[in-house]
Amino acid sequence: MRDRRIQYETDGLDVADVDPDPVQQWRRWHFDALESGLIEPNAMSLATVDPNGVPDARIVLVRGADDRGLTFYTNYTSAKSRQLEANPVAAATFGWLELHRQVRVRGSVVRVDDAESDAYFETRPRGSQIGAWASPQSRPIGGRADLDALVAEQTARFDDDEPVPRPPHWGGWRLVPDEWEFWQGRASRLHDRVRYRLTDGSWHRTRLAP
Repeated sequence: MRDRRIQYETDGLDVADVDPDPVQQWRRWHFDALESGLIEPNAMSLATVDPNGVPDARIVLVRGADDRGLTFYTNYTSAKSRQLEANPVAAATFGWLELHRQVRVRGSVVRVDDAESDAYFETRPRGSQIGAWASPQSRPIGGRADLDALVAEQTARFDDDEPVPRPPHWGGWRLVPDEWEFWQGRASRLHDRVRYRLTDGSWHRTRLAP
């Protein structure tokens, strides 16, 4: 591991090259990741802090990206949701390593409204909808058989032709960025970094040293 080296031989990135709007720049890079066939290019590592100030991180899937922020969905009783309720800020990283790129985001976090959560929940496969009712997320469980029993119990609650409603304990969060950083790998570890910061309602771009 210590001696493993990958040489980055990709095109550069400069302040003049990026879109003035970081969301549009993210969309451009996300499209590149999709076109390259990367698996789950909408996956980001989401970092929060627990009540003792200890960082916590996990991978979540972004289901919406617009001027309002980056939206993901989860169980509101999960550890990450409890942490976000107590301290509604987060950082996230997209790692598109095959393209020698990463994007870092920091900002505040808010719950999305019920109507938006309902609309997304309706698009989920039925098995995933039932799973949202069945799983006591982040709590200890005896084994897979116990989880299967919970799923069977919840499956029996709903007729096959009956829509599965969204559980009240499940819904969306939106990361509202005040800072973005776009990183492009370059030769000799002299990488290109462009940071956006939101100041007085406008995005300001700065090049950072690698």
